[in-house]
Amino acid sequence: MNKEKFERLCRLLRLGPETRVLDIACGRGEFLIRLAELYDISGVGVDISPYCISDCLRKRQNRVPNSNVEFIEMDGAKYEPETSESFDLTMCIGASWVYGGYRGTIQALKKMTKQGGLVMVGEPFWVKEPSEEYLKADKMKREEFGTHYENVRAGEEEGLNCIYTIVSNHDDWDHYETLGWWAIDEYEKTNPNDHDNLEILERKKREKETYLRWGRETLGWAIYVFKKPNLPKKTPLN
Repeated sequence: MNKEKFERLCRLLRLGPETRVLDIACGRGEFLIRLAELYDISGVGVDISPYCISDCLRKRQNRVPNSNVEFIEMDGAKYEPETSESFDLTMCIGASWVYGGYRGTIQALKKMTKQGGLVMVGEPFWVKEPSEEYLKADKMKREEFGTHYENVRAGEEEGLNCIYTIVSNHDDWDHYETLGWWAIDEYEKTNPNDHDNLEILERKKREKETYLRWGRETLGWAIYVFKKPNLPKKTPLN
């Protein structure tokens, strides 16, 4: 997703300073940090990688040193808030494997989200039916992902209301995929004696072939924003 789309989504959220945000598999923390810059939110970012958490802490110190945002190094699937339904916004962007898949991610985040709050998930989707050649080459199964429609329906079947989606286009995908090619080329030039270079180059060659032959036209990616409904208040019996 390009920066313009990311900024559009962040500003669309219009969060208040009292908002609590949870980001599972937060990576280098850009989403939480940006929301803290815009809205002074409080939040928790969870990631299993010590390298990512180190980057998160450095980024927080440099950009929002006085914010109430914390980062925790742990398996996101094991994170549990002190009380259920304690966050105004929960998200897991591009890491649904943490909860065993897309629907499992929605179910887990929903439990930690307040009534009237938002659940946000980034997930691939099939633009068209994948060929058997593509599935075999990329070692995937058709049931690993749904279509864009199926992804929206999955959240609504869990009792949520999809209120927004933002979809990557070919330019977004090309930048994401081919930036890896560029990085590998740079690495090879600066590390010519690395014994792993041959393996890295062979992997890049396979991934490039798979993406250009099938993936670019078959697999998309989107962020889905769901709203958790407010349950009607119970009225006491007379």
